[in-house]
Amino acid sequence: MKHFIQLIRPINLVIIMITMIGCAYYIHTTNYFQFVRFNAIHFTLLIFSTVLIAAAGNIINDYFDVKADKINKPKRLVIGKYIKKRWAIVLHWIFNAVAVLISLFLSFYYQSLWFVFIQVVIVNLLWFYSLYFKKKILIGNFIIALMTGIIPLLVVVFFKVSNESTQAFSSYHSSTWTIYVDYSYIYLLAICAFILNLGREIIKDIEDIEGDKKINVYSLPMHIGKKKALWTAIAICQLSFIACITAILFFNNSFISNSLMWVILFIGIGGTMILIPINIFKKGLPLKWYSLIIKVILFIGISTLFLYC
Repeated sequence: MKHFIQLIRPINLVIIMITMIGCAYYIHTTNYFQFVRFNAIHFTLLIFSTVLIAAAGNIINDYFDVKADKINKPKRLVIGKYIKKRWAIVLHWIFNAVAVLISLFLSFYYQSLWFVFIQVVIVNLLWFYSLYFKKKILIGNFIIALMTGIIPLLVVVFFKVSNESTQAFSSYHSSTWTIYVDYSYIYLLAICAFILNLGREIIKDIEDIEGDKKINVYSLPMHIGKKKALWTAIAICQLSFIACITAILFFNNSFISNSLMWVILFIGIGGTMILIPINIFKKGLPLKWYSLIIKVILFIGISTLFLYC
């Protein structure tokens, strides 16, 4: 059991759950003045299916990375050492099958193909990422970053489908009523999550060069060198800072009045990424610290969803 838990990366799965719950909490808190339809059981099912897909993605990624992980992460190697490869594949398909069945139920109940479409696309992207795309320069990084950015958007889809009726309006039937919900802040968090994870994925590639050579991965650090790749990752991370400033300058007044305090907090923390080049000039930091800093920034960004008042 210990090694199975290690395989599915429980901390990452908990972060996914916290993100989705935080988005739902933020939507309800900022729309206290109107009735927002919300089925807690269905939302829990959506979270569960998303977590299952993420766990399956972690399993299949480790399945194809056994040779590389023997060099990059020998102490964290699970498949082939504690769990047989065939059982890893079985677990991968069971998790994905259950997740897709849940999405089919949600799509049928809400009469919307969005749930099953998004989940099936994610399942296939994670499979082909592990098998093929991660070996291509930047494509694999982009896919993983995109998967991170999609998580808050799944919550937006759930609320949109639940609260935007396609039926002819009738003042006598609440099922035909459509409410207005401002998702701007969640969109901003999704964009920042994508940007920061893209930078983090490049940094992870720098750490994994030696092992990646064993599985024929051709990453950005291999193409331009470790130093240039690190500078590229740092530059990409600064885009989250720019995104927050752009949101303040160009989004509507209601967005600013509702969320300005937390946007500024996110900018302040995200701006600490500017300190990384300073550290490089002085003495540098171990690569794992760069990755940790980005994780902390992401976590603080997620935490702002619970701080609205």
